[in-house]
This record gives sequence, C-alpha cells and structure tokens, in this order.
Amino acid sequence: MYKKEFDQHITNNTLSNAIILFGESHFFIDRYAKLLSEMEDASKLNMYHDEYNFATAYAHMSQGSLFGDANILLIKTEKKVPKADLDKLVEVCQKNPTNRFIYAYYGSDYKTCDKAFAAKAGGMSVRFFEPTHGEAIAYISDEAHKAEIKMDKYTINHLLQAQNNDISLATAELEKLRLYNKEISTKDIDELVYGLAQITIEQLINKILMKHDFKESLEKILESGEDEIRIITALTAFITQLYLFNIYIRVNGTPNSIEILGYNLPQFILKEKATFSLKFKPSTYKNMLDLLLSSELKLKSSNIDKEAILFSTLIRLQKII
Repeated sequence: MYKKEFDQHITNNTLSNAIILFGESHFFIDRYAKLLSEMEDASKLNMYHDEYNFATAYAHMSQGSLFGDANILLIKTEKKVPKADLDKLVEVCQKNPTNRFIYAYYGSDYKTCDKAFAAKAGGMSVRFFEPTHGEAIAYISDEAHKAEIKMDKYTINHLLQAQNNDISLATAELEKLRLYNKEISTKDIDELVYGLAQITIEQLINKILMKHDFKESLEKILESGEDEIRIITALTAFITQLYLFNIYIRVNGTPNSIEILGYNLPQFILKEKATFSLKFKPSTYKNMLDLLLSSELKLKSSNIDKEAILFSTLIRLQKII
C-alpha cells in the first residue's frame, strides 16, 4: 500500500503489528518508523544497519516484556534481512497482538523485500515515494501548524527552497522558527535559516538560462560543498516549474499560481515567472529536461568524473536554448 492508505489505517487504529516500510523517500521511512515505535510501557529493541542479529531479535520478540505488555523490534538497514528470518520474526510477533515488529528497509531492491509481510501472515507493507512539491508544502504546513508557527504557503515554499527542497532539513528548521512569537516572513527565513547555497544556485540557474557565462559561479558553488546531483535536480525543478507556467498560459491565457503550484505567489514574482516561462518553446523544454534527467542518471553512477559531467551538461543545455 501507499502513504495515503497507511495514514488511514493509523487514523482508524487498524494497523498490523508487523510492518515493513520501504521505498524512495527515506524521510518518510524515518518519520513513520519513529511514529510506530513510540509506544508507552513497551520493551524496545532497535537494530541499526550492521547491528542486526537474528537470534537476538527473535529472543526479544519471544520473551515477556520487562516493562509492560508489549515488545517492539525496530530494524533499520540498507541490507536485506533474509526472508526466512523475516518469516519467523513476523510469526513470533503474531503470538502477542500487542507486540510490534517494524522493518525499515532503506535499500533499493523492492521486488521481494516485502514478501514476508503479506496480509495472510498478519503483516503490512508500505511503500513511500518522494513527495511532490505540493505534498512537501502541505506536510511542512501541517507541521508548522502543530508547532503553532504562523507561515503562509509562499513563506513555506521559500523555506523549502532555502534547503534545496530537502523536506527533512526544512522540517528541522521549524524548531528554530517556533521560538519567534510572530508570523514568519520570507525575510525571517533569509535571516534565520541557513540555506544550502540556494541563493547562489538561483543565480547560477538564471545565468545558465540567460546564456551568460556561469563557470565562475559554478566553481564557487562546488567549492562551498554543494554536490553535482543537487545542482542538476535544482535546475530540473526550476525548469519544470517554468514549463508548467508555459503550458498553463498557453491553455488559459493568464497565469494562476494557485492552480499551477498550489499556493499564491506575490504578483511581481508571478509576472516574472510567467514572462520567463514564455521564452522557451515546448520542444525546447522537452530537450532540456531530457538532457538533465539523462545527466542525473550518469551522475548517480560510480567511477565517473561528476564535475566534468556537470560542466558538460550545462554547456550543452545552453546550446539547446
């Protein structure tokens, strides 16, 4: 199942007591692993990465709880736990309905990782995908509301961009912002939040798309510690957003940021994005995005010169424009 259905099970208190969390979003795997393991008066055993030991895990789930009526086992690892082990752990977990076994799998081989958690065995499997931009905004907005932080969606978007669209980092900044007893503005974000070179990246993107010399700016960003994949994904996100504006304007005549992005943009930014989006034809957008996605795959390969690929990609991108 996916996140939405799983959330409904949590709301309705209809969870299985043996659950595997896996998928592309490590942020949501972390968040739900923490949520599910927070049970009062339970005996907890956490095993992280290379700490996994079947005998210890099985013994913990088999014994009576020392502190309450439930045993919790949390395994967090990128390596697959053997299915035979998982079958036995799920089985022993079912002998006490108050027990809970959580397997947070951070690896990328999803084909068979959840076989032991079939419904007939009393298990439950949940796959988390990377949140869309709108989902990330909605999640941070909900967390800000819980923390009683006043922020509009435009400011939340500014916070997310300041952390290169990393929902985990943006959420962590809420702890800092909750100390200020006032409505948070974009200016506050600029002053209080340490962004991961986001302003510099925006400047770089503008130079690239305006076909200006970008090499010095790129070198400074790389020297600051920013990695090549983040630069490519930030550029991809920026161009995708422009493409959405382009399509909407071609169909409807005028832009509407609520319908395009899910939140209101200040009028001057809306006008700026709309004007910029019309500089490129749909075919140009397709060629740019094809190049960036292809380059991202290359950058994720091993034993390559990532900096050389990044420079080459940006030069080729300017030739497409």
